[in-house]
Formats: sequence, structure tokens, C-alpha cells
Amino acid sequence: MRYLISSFCLLFIACGSYSKKRNFQIQTTSNKTIHNPYFSNEKKDYVYKANITVRDNNFGGILIVKKLGEAHHRIVFTTEMGNKIFDFSFLNDTFKVNFIIETIDKAILINILKKDFKALVQEKIPVIKSYSSQDTLVYETALGNKKHFYFKTKQLDKIARVKNGKEKVTFLFLEINDNIANQIKISHSNIKLKINLKSIN
Repeated sequence: MRYLISSFCLLFIACGSYSKKRNFQIQTTSNKTIHNPYFSNEKKDYVYKANITVRDNNFGGILIVKKLGEAHHRIVFTTEMGNKIFDFSFLNDTFKVNFIIETIDKAILINILKKDFKALVQEKIPVIKSYSSQDTLVYETALGNKKHFYFKTKQLDKIARVKNGKEKVTFLFLEINDNIANQIKISHSNIKLKINLKSIN
């Protein structure tokens, strides 16, 4: 009986929410949306030197993100010689694969990349709850039916996709200047997928 009670206690702790595990303090705020500014300028081509590791495959090249209109982005990843690796379009809630090489043309992987890049370019996200953690404001959101937490000190510097109280995917925005994150790092905890971007604009 004592063992059973202990097991229930451990299960309860393990299943605690992400905000409770991180000791976030709930905040009252008028913010109904959180704004991601990093790919929001239609007049700018966002060009990054990219390294993407997918399982046992490693791809290096150039990633270009272009905002074409309201809630409309095109993302193209090429080798440095200009050969396409993938070409995606996002328009509102629709996603289109314009091109992808056979090596990574797998439905599961495409869906993961879709969710990652959607989080990267989505500009306005409705806020469910607001928290604080030391000098950081944290906004709980739902993006594509997945729980995301947006961390903002002076600027947005982290997004975490969370499941069962644990970070499954983290997006780090580094060396931020004039609404441009000169370095972006995306890493998955449960699969071998990492995306490292360094601005070459």
C-alpha cells in the first residue's frame, strides 16, 4: 500500500504541468497575442547559412525565408551551388511542399519540418496564459494544436514546444539586432533533428 501511494505521488509529480515544473508565476496582462518579429518584413530577404541534421543525414547550404504577404511565407533551402533541397510555402493555415529531395521526402519528416518552420514564421499567436520567470515574461500558446511557450526578456529569445510537461522542441534566437536573429538554433529532444542558422545578410 505504501509503495502504491509512493508510485501515485511520483506519477503526479512527473505529470505536472510545464509551468509548475519551471516555477512560473502567473501574471495578469492585457496582451492577447505574442508577436514574433523575425520574419515579418516583406521588403527583406532573410538569408541564412544553414546546417540541418536529419537522423544520419547532414545538409549544409543556404536557407532563404521571404514574406510574400500577410501570413504568407516561402522557405527555400538550397546547397551552396544552388540545388534545391526543399521549398515550402505557408499561407494562413495552408502548407505546400513545392519541392523536396527524395532523401527526406518522408511524410513524418515533412510534418515535423512543417511544424518547426510554422513556429519560426508565425507572426501573431493568441496567448492562453501569461507568466513570469525572474526577468522573463513567458506566454503559453497553442500553435497547430501543440502547446508552445514563448520566452521574452527584452525581445523574444526562445520558443519551446511542450508535451507532457517537457520540452520536445526548442527554438533559440541569438545575437538579435533590429528584429533580426543572427543565429537561430532548433533542436528536438526525442528525434535526431537539429537546425542551425546563421545570418549572412
